[in-house]
Amino acid sequence: MITSDAIAWNAPNDPHPARAASQRSYSAVAKGDLGEWLTVYAEDAVIEDPVGPSMFDAEGKGHHGHDGIRAFWEAAIAPIDRFEFEIDDSFANPAGNTCANIGRIKTSFADGSHTTTDLIMVYVVNDDGRVASMKAYWEPDRTMASFTKGESV
Repeated sequence: MITSDAIAWNAPNDPHPARAASQRSYSAVAKGDLGEWLTVYAEDAVIEDPVGPSMFDAEGKGHHGHDGIRAFWEAAIAPIDRFEFEIDDSFANPAGNTCANIGRIKTSFADGSHTTTDLIMVYVVNDDGRVASMKAYWEPDRTMASFTKGESV
């Protein structure tokens, strides 16, 4: 369920459990609500964002459990002033527990500078509809190449 105007959902919108969990995740991030975001994820969930070694995960092994997910939030989400999600497509097997969303995320900083990340996000939910695994496929170099400096104050 989308509860933020910072999300443009231009994709199938049926009540698939993984798709619904992804929407709850985006909404919590857009609102800056760590507590709500953690409720979307199972206690033993793993986030790989991006998949592989990166500035957020030097070993590329992912962020495990709520403690790891909270640390990821502090490093990657908390410093951002505003998130804008645009989801162009979403693929989910009606009989399965996984969806893949294709889109972009614009991240804006307090000074007005911003980047845009084109990516594919794959969500797997458990039987309770909570995210057990989220893998985001994107290229940090491409994101940094999109950096636009904010207006001088």
